Amino acid sequence: MYKRESLEITPDRQKQTVNLDPLWLPFTPNRQFKSTPRLIAGAKDMHYFTDNGQSILDGISGLWCVNAGHCRDRIVEAIQSQAKKLDYSTAFNVSHEGAFNAAEAIANIAPDGLDHVFFTNSGSEGVDSALKIAIGYHRIKGSGHRHRLIGREKSYHGVGFGGMSVGGIVPNRKMFSMSLLPGVDHLSHTLDIENNAFTHGQPQSGLELANELEEIVRLHDATNIAAVIVEPIAGSAGVLVPPVGYLKRLREICDKHGILLIFDEVITGFGRTGNAFASQTFDVTPDMIVFAKGVTNGTVPMGGVIVKREIYDAFMTGPEWAIEFYHGYTYSGHSLATAAANATLQTYELEGLFERSKVLSPYFEDAVHSLKGLPNVIDIRNYGLMCGIQLLPVENKPLQRTHDVFEKCFEKNVLVRAAGENIALTPPLIANEEDIDLIVDTLRNAISRA
Repeated sequence: MYKRESLEITPDRQKQTVNLDPLWLPFTPNRQFKSTPRLIAGAKDMHYFTDNGQSILDGISGLWCVNAGHCRDRIVEAIQSQAKKLDYSTAFNVSHEGAFNAAEAIANIAPDGLDHVFFTNSGSEGVDSALKIAIGYHRIKGSGHRHRLIGREKSYHGVGFGGMSVGGIVPNRKMFSMSLLPGVDHLSHTLDIENNAFTHGQPQSGLELANELEEIVRLHDATNIAAVIVEPIAGSAGVLVPPVGYLKRLREICDKHGILLIFDEVITGFGRTGNAFASQTFDVTPDMIVFAKGVTNGTVPMGGVIVKREIYDAFMTGPEWAIEFYHGYTYSGHSLATAAANATLQTYELEGLFERSKVLSPYFEDAVHSLKGLPNVIDIRNYGLMCGIQLLPVENKPLQRTHDVFEKCFEKNVLVRAAGENIALTPPLIANEEDIDLIVDTLRNAISRA
């Protein structure tokens, strides 16, 4: 079991001048940030430490990824030990033991039948890899005309051109619309505030939205569709929880028409819903799972795709000396990343963190829904240790209210995430009830003042 350590780590109080100009920050208002920078100097367990000595309670697991808490000894020591022994090994034609151990550990906790792992360096790369595997699989099976990909509105599948194409986050797409992949269609999103606002867990209505896939099949014909990709719970859109039966209906339609089903579990994987993967929580097994983030506890970049054996076996044809899949990355299965993954997966198991997540979820649910009735709160959605709180936008000033809430919480030593017009909460699995209370009370005050 996890035992919280005393917070003995403090940042270096001797601040140095940092040149902020050269760095272009991602998904950040750079000019605003550089006028009032927030610099992190250290971290331990549930907290960050800033360069000016602030202790910040991490309410979002870094960025949906530090599930076991920050700077955990077992993981840190595994990375340090590996760096001394083997810093890098190419993944082309040679490999190393750690990569095989990590693949086995991931396959062991994956849904039954998904037992082969292809490593990437991020969720974005994982999504693009899964899309290529899907198209390649159909070609090998003699159905090369299956080229179309189906995503969903409001979904986030990374920032590669493949992921943006099947994704449905408008600001991510609009600047690059002329360069996105052709042959992509989208299901409607499942957000229905009019009928499902303030639902605890899964909405009871909305199953019929899955039937849109049948309409898309009629439009394009099933023989032209390679795969459907969805997040079991859409995270970056503000935690959109699937209606009861929705994912199972997608599975049924895909099976009916020979379409592969891909679950993007970059956010929902590794305990966020109380199981290793949300597909197990919702009892729906896809043909592929994309993972990243929590696999290394955010310590070393790593992602990948878990595929069904029949997909892997389909590629294993032709001469044994021939490359079966012309795809991969310089850092696939990197030695430091796989060391971090092996130690992280051991930590989850030894400390029972998936079960801890499941036990804490009802308390978290009650706490976040206590924010109902606050000014400008128009919806609250939750599942497991995930929550999205949707705020009414300020007229003619999109995103201002959520940014104000983010800043007010940070001033009071709590980190939340502004995701569009939503505030997202995804605390580490090591959180306790007191942590949840502090996060929610701070957020309550910030929303009231925004």
